[in-house]
Amino acid sequence: MVEVLLGLGGNLGDPARAIAEALAQLEAGGVRITRRSPLYRTAPWGLEEQPDFLNICVAARTALPPRGLLALIHRIEADLGRERRIRWGPRTIDIDILTYGDERIEEPDLVIPHPRLTERAFVLVPLREVAPDAVVHGRTVSEWAEEVDRRGVEPVA
Repeated sequence: MVEVLLGLGGNLGDPARAIAEALAQLEAGGVRITRRSPLYRTAPWGLEEQPDFLNICVAARTALPPRGLLALIHRIEADLGRERRIRWGPRTIDIDILTYGDERIEEPDLVIPHPRLTERAFVLVPLREVAPDAVVHGRTVSEWAEEVDRRGVEPVA
């Protein structure tokens, strides 16, 4: 079993329901959620002319290899209506592998740790809730979170 850190988010339909369903499908697929952050409402990143997102991060344990985990994630996203039309555009659900143990993978369709993890408050703020001491690119998640612009990232009441 390896510890993985995942980021989930969405801004179309009922993102809170989609996130809950994605977590249930991850569990059913062999990904045991061990810690989860609260939900955060976050401003869009990249393409700004779209609705706000709901985001969450989780720590989990799995025996799935990285490609197996990615395949499960793609199945869940498709099942929940994810359509990949516009990069950084609106979506029903998005699930990112942020880390997979200590592995470093650089392939065209799979990069671990996630290549923009350290730039994104919508990931770092909830991730700090579940894995503050996780080390990414030589620094802890807490250290990265302190340096990122956290405007537009608010906990959901």
